[in-house]
Amino acid sequence: MTDTATATELSRSRTLWELVSRRAALTPDTTVLIEAAEDPAADRSLTFGELRDRSERVAAGLHDMGVRPGTVVAWQLPTRIETVLLTVALARIGAVQTPVIPFYRDREVGFALREAKADFFAIPGTWRGHDYPAMARRLGARGVFEAYDSLPDGDPTVLPPPPATGTDVRWIYWTSGTTSDPKGVLHTDRSLIAGGSCLAHALHLTPSDVGSMAFPFAHIAGPDYTVMLLLYGFPAVLFEKFAMPDALDGYRRHGVTVAGGSTAFYSMFLTEQRKAPDVPLIPTLRLLAGGGAPKPPEIYHAVVRELGCQLTHGYGMTEVPMITMGAPDDTPENLATTEGRPPEGMSIRITTPDGTPLPPDTDGEVRLRGEAVCQGYLGRDQSAEAFDPDGYLITGDLGHLTPDGYLVLTGRSKDVIIRKGENISAKEIEDLLHRLPGVADVAVIGLPDQTRGERVCAVVEQPPGAAPLTLPQLTAYLRAQGLATHKLPEQLELPEALPRNEALRKVLKYKLRERYA
Repeated sequence: MTDTATATELSRSRTLWELVSRRAALTPDTTVLIEAAEDPAADRSLTFGELRDRSERVAAGLHDMGVRPGTVVAWQLPTRIETVLLTVALARIGAVQTPVIPFYRDREVGFALREAKADFFAIPGTWRGHDYPAMARRLGARGVFEAYDSLPDGDPTVLPPPPATGTDVRWIYWTSGTTSDPKGVLHTDRSLIAGGSCLAHALHLTPSDVGSMAFPFAHIAGPDYTVMLLLYGFPAVLFEKFAMPDALDGYRRHGVTVAGGSTAFYSMFLTEQRKAPDVPLIPTLRLLAGGGAPKPPEIYHAVVRELGCQLTHGYGMTEVPMITMGAPDDTPENLATTEGRPPEGMSIRITTPDGTPLPPDTDGEVRLRGEAVCQGYLGRDQSAEAFDPDGYLITGDLGHLTPDGYLVLTGRSKDVIIRKGENISAKEIEDLLHRLPGVADVAVIGLPDQTRGERVCAVVEQPPGAAPLTLPQLTAYLRAQGLATHKLPEQLELPEALPRNEALRKVLKYKLRERYA
């Protein structure tokens, strides 16, 4: 059976645990995870067989703690081997797990724990200067346990049978969306397997590849990438702390062939390559791949020209981990100017606001239907509003399909900023800033940024006579309110007045974007 045929057969697995077990039976001694440490002597690795066996022992330890099928377990952990073992162990039990990005703080974490009604909360202890146990105590979290370098352990014979179906909701991911509070996105094992399958098949991978995870494993891209490893049987290098140029040694010594993450990552690789243009940055690299933020066409051409590798970019979101993906054998024009094509089973409909389908090359709302689409949101009202009568998810993105089926995104109807692949709610920041003295009104917008995709800009209208606000004052206030660091504005503008429409005096954000872009 060919690699592709094997991957296609594995992609039909009903559950994540079934997929792990089947891959371990095929290639038990093949490495799946490599943890790149700052000291090369401290690098660690795990095989597919060890992933299965050790995660089942962790599952037994969790079972001894009281974790059962349907138990809600939140975890806020960095990208480490232990994190992958924990998430696979929870999948073995059939628990409901809700990953939380490690750099979220009290505001977002507290909301997630309350909304998900988490029975347990796994944390890393003190990590990168932040005291997670203290935060858990402040939030009144239940069942707190540390899972950084040690995990629960037990006898697998105590475990109940693994889940038999993959269509039950067992995952709650969090996205800021367009509201001030995050939204809990409901996924099943099958929706995550379908999303990962789309990514894997589009990239034309082989067992000889070596991938990389330089992003938070708690992101929806975590299971996306894990499924890809399981389908094609190749390893990925994990970076607990990603920073350039320090991370380059890990890429080089482990012979990474596939890297990426988002537009911001492409820009970082280019920056490093330009320091020594005649020396290949990562000699084994053949492909950069990612998504999560718009990709300017010039970035594609610069990567191909300067890094000497291919670049494929895709379109995904927390609600649908992978929607479209460019393929390495697509034309340069399509790779530079589109988000790729959808896989088999993903239906994309471009419509007017009332849901009327539009023909190719006509901009409209992007709507989606397929197995990779989430089951909705924790709030019943949010779920009802998210889907149209035909069962298509209303993404809030704008774009069109080309006559040969490639998707071109042209904007967003939702007021959301995408910085380094992470969704940031403008309203959340605005709501906090409206309470800051010296602010009469405020609009938070995303501005194009070649490195980050978008940067966060706060445009503040001050009351008469107020002392001019400074960016350090503004960010210090937001930090004190518990706002996550990645959401902090990087630019502050103080116009005399915000532009408004004539009817309801609504702030016209498009004029601000035009003015400050």
